[in-house]
Amino acid sequence: MTEGEKALATFQTRVRQMILRFQELKKENEELYSMVDKNEKEIKTLQEKLEQKNRDYQSLKMAKMMEISDGDLQGAKDRLAKLIRDVNKCIAILSDEK
Repeated sequence: MTEGEKALATFQTRVRQMILRFQELKKENEELYSMVDKNEKEIKTLQEKLEQKNRDYQSLKMAKMMEISDGDLQGAKDRLAKLIRDVNKCIAILSDEK
């Protein structure tokens, strides 16, 4: 085998090795892109869930505020009713004294 033939054989071997390495890297690259896509979809899903949970939290917070307001309203109504009863008793007592 001449020097040129040896160089050519070495070159062919190196080219084959480079092609195999390229194919391995291409496959790895595809896998990595697939993982990135999967993670991006998962992130989007989790962000949507987080936004929904925040909306739910705001709704619950508003409902709790309204519930407290209703409770205060009921308490105020009860106090007012008691005051009216007391006033009526006082009027009745004053009416009896005349």
